[in-house]
Amino acid sequence: MAQPRQSRALIIVNTNFCGSNGELGTRRGARREAEKLSNTLSRLNYKVKLEHNKTAKEIEELYQHECGREHGEHFVSIISSHGEQGLVLGCDSEPVELTRIFQILSSNKCPVLTKIPKIFFIQACRGSDLDQGVMVECDSGEPVPDGFSDYLSIPPQTAVMFACSPGYVAFRNISGSMFLQALLKVLEGEERHLALNRLMTRINWEVAFCCQARGTHQGCKEMPCFVTNLLQEVFPFSAPIAEGAGGV
Repeated sequence: MAQPRQSRALIIVNTNFCGSNGELGTRRGARREAEKLSNTLSRLNYKVKLEHNKTAKEIEELYQHECGREHGEHFVSIISSHGEQGLVLGCDSEPVELTRIFQILSSNKCPVLTKIPKIFFIQACRGSDLDQGVMVECDSGEPVPDGFSDYLSIPPQTAVMFACSPGYVAFRNISGSMFLQALLKVLEGEERHLALNRLMTRINWEVAFCCQARGTHQGCKEMPCFVTNLLQEVFPFSAPIAEGAGGV
């Protein structure tokens, strides 16, 4: 009996930037964090491609290459870089519009991924505002988020989760980012068995209630959010954890 194809994961992490006149600092902790995510996804039976310091053009090419790959039940991509609303930066400090990435993976240009759930986690700022946080009272363990819509035109069967809300900064320190550390914690715990929408809600809760910035922006908060047009519940991380696995 033929073995099912492995699902693929593409992780892109930019830590050093040229052409920015020193305005974009080195993203300390981001590379180690991406390597941990790569190892965890490999243990969850993903075939992982981990890429460091890619230009804007190279980022687009990486997604174009995915259109010629053989895929399993899910496609996961994690982008960790500097960014602004609607875009991330290549290591050459040139922008890559997220709509361009989604266009590359659209049904017309990438039919192989048309029916496969595509899941994005994007660690990047979406503006320069700081979230000072608010005091809340909550009777239940986890809050249920309001509906969230984004202007991005995402392909069919896609979910996109952002580290922060539109217009706000996403925090990171030498240990990594609030958002991807929360993702890592969920993937390594029993929450990985949840349906994707519940898993993302759990990440929202983890970042909103258990994380806050340190240093210059001591006490500031962060609120991830996600948009999805998936037509059914998916369980992309429910595979048993393997003791050893490799990438591509």
